[in-house]
Amino acid sequence: MVISVNDIRACIASIPDPEIPVITIKELGILRNIKWQEGRCEVSITPTYTACPAMPMIEQQIKERLNDIGVQEVDVKMVYSPAWSTDWLSDEAKEKMRAYGIAPPLHSSCSKLFDAKAQSISCPRCNSKQTDLISRFGSTACKAYYLCSSCKETFEHFKCH
Repeated sequence: MVISVNDIRACIASIPDPEIPVITIKELGILRNIKWQEGRCEVSITPTYTACPAMPMIEQQIKERLNDIGVQEVDVKMVYSPAWSTDWLSDEAKEKMRAYGIAPPLHSSCSKLFDAKAQSISCPRCNSKQTDLISRFGSTACKAYYLCSSCKETFEHFKCH
């Protein structure tokens, strides 16, 4: 069987993000580049944060999936420049986040530093804008905790960066 870059991309694009399992590494925008030459594959990925704890698991899954289709020599390269941005999130990923209970970034690019008072974060459960910041950091550094005054539920917001 002849393996192409498209075969490799199709094989690994559907790997779920370990921290938000309803979106894939492709939808998240961290799958950057694939080089395939003489039986050797190099996959470039960019973490959402420099010390993102999910990257070792994603790297392992890339290698396992490619090994399963017969690609034995796999090198996963971390690319830090340009830095990952919420610009790279697909609209589909943002909608999947909302359905999963995580408020997606309000917009793609951040024009200023995170300022909770300047942002009106909608509750992903009831869509109310009557929400209050509880903590600037959620279960991961890329999320913050909010409380909805309308439905009384807490939720995470994926911060823009």
